[in-house]
Amino acid sequence: MTQRKIIHIDMDAFFAAVEQRDFPKYRGLPLAVGHREGRSVVATASYEARKYGIKSAMPMKVALMRCPNIIIANPRFEVYKKVSNQIRKIFFEYTDLVEPLSIDEAYLDVTNPKKGLPSASLIAKEIKERIKKETGLIASAGVSYNKFLAKIASDMDKPDGFYLIKPSDAEAFLAKLDIGLFYGIGKVTKEKFFRMNIFKGRDLKKLSQDLLVQLFGKIGNYYYNVVRGIDDRPVTPSREIKSVGTERTFETDVYDINVIQDKLSEIIDKTWERLSNNNKKGKTVTMKMRFADFSTITRSYKKGIQFNKRRFDQHHSFSTTFK
Repeated sequence: MTQRKIIHIDMDAFFAAVEQRDFPKYRGLPLAVGHREGRSVVATASYEARKYGIKSAMPMKVALMRCPNIIIANPRFEVYKKVSNQIRKIFFEYTDLVEPLSIDEAYLDVTNPKKGLPSASLIAKEIKERIKKETGLIASAGVSYNKFLAKIASDMDKPDGFYLIKPSDAEAFLAKLDIGLFYGIGKVTKEKFFRMNIFKGRDLKKLSQDLLVQLFGKIGNYYYNVVRGIDDRPVTPSREIKSVGTERTFETDVYDINVIQDKLSEIIDKTWERLSNNNKKGKTVTMKMRFADFSTITRSYKKGIQFNKRRFDQHHSFSTTFK
């Protein structure tokens, strides 16, 4: 079987970079894309802002405390989408196997490229150069033989980065990698690993597959494989929608349980409408709640049979959520 050649392209501080490109007065200054008022969060922070510890999804009021002089630019999503489409056109000149992960990143399988030399590294560097020339923006690229490693590689040398993980180097690279840098291991899982004295890839590799499944469920198989550099997932141009959701942020705190139940019902109706429009069904309903201090909890309910609208309405409960 031919070994795949996978590129992961990630635009650096994409929304903020577009604003700094289009408005020269923002260049070289700390900038956050979002809204100043209410409970806005940072959509993207420029690298100048990141020096103050400001990052995506941070409450804007926290960003303002860390950097009172930060520039806040209202998002222009129609512009970001236009630029994203321009970048994707470049991707498709090299391969039809392009899997967007979001508006600013994508996997490319260039095992059999449509043009250029049969070198993933050279193609990645050429794509970076073309993005810079044609859009004025900077991208980072990771190259390896599977998606997991390419994704990690693109984060290794930001901004304007390029990083190659060869098959012969993969296991040694992963052995030294901090457990929190493994794609798919979030804050909660990282802390659980820390309690088990698992800090590096080499520590994770000592755990058996059976034990990882016992501790983490099916995703334990994923942990067992990726620390060994194994990831057989193909680059899939058309990604199936696997979840549908709705969120609502209130401008002021809500304490009345009756108001909360009414608002939740509205969210349920909107989610159900989206589910129906996509002709989807599901077995698990998850509710996420964020409090005034921005702490967040989630609760899930799973049925052995597929939900219908009546069950969906009946089974939302505040008994375990509002403690």
